[in-house]
Amino acid sequence: MAGHSKWANIQHRKGRQDAKRSNLWTKLIREVIVAARLGGGDPDTNARLRMALTKARSGNVPKDTINNAILKGTGQLPGVSYEEVRYEGYGVGGAALIIDCTTDNRVRTVADVRHALSKHGGNLGTEGSVSFMFKHIGEFIFAPGVTDEDTVMEIALEAGADDVITDEDGAIEVTCEPGNFEAVQKAFEEKGLNPEVAEITYKALNETELTGNDATKMQKLLDALEDLDDVQQVYTSAVFDEEE
Repeated sequence: MAGHSKWANIQHRKGRQDAKRSNLWTKLIREVIVAARLGGGDPDTNARLRMALTKARSGNVPKDTINNAILKGTGQLPGVSYEEVRYEGYGVGGAALIIDCTTDNRVRTVADVRHALSKHGGNLGTEGSVSFMFKHIGEFIFAPGVTDEDTVMEIALEAGADDVITDEDGAIEVTCEPGNFEAVQKAFEEKGLNPEVAEITYKALNETELTGNDATKMQKLLDALEDLDDVQQVYTSAVFDEEE
């Protein structure tokens, strides 16, 4: 990766997410509610709910709060009815953005997203305007020095992963089809390997490298979007110079 470190970008992203805990529970609980509404309240038969519960627990959401969220999703407790909506657009330097939201008011949400974009040098696009620039994948990333590529590759490929790449900084990235995510994750767990990142995500097919003032402006845009309660996840083609 010329010009930037994937690992530095991952650490930068995680650090900023950890610093913004104020609305984390809101997002985690909404995902549990939506997952339960769409696939039922039994995590054994609802893969999306299993993942939502794992994230909620890792975010230290209380057990009672999680259980109530499941009951709200299945309609056994009264609660707000959330729907999922996706927006696409562009940020600084033409970096592509996919913005996934859960909302009980589409009018409010699109206004908030549009405002955040326009205030920080971005703009809202039409449906499908950037989604073709991303691939839906399962992704696992191991920190440099935690394990070796041969070990990861043997486990990953046998479990159904598509690719294993060691970056110049020593981080090991494993990608798979979303449907194979759980099998690969389980294989790593059984071997005692704990990736720093384990998620189903949208990965940019071509990255937009930003430096200097453009990187600073893009980070402010991402922060503004992620601070919105209705925004669940932001995917971008932007990567930042490791000096930033």
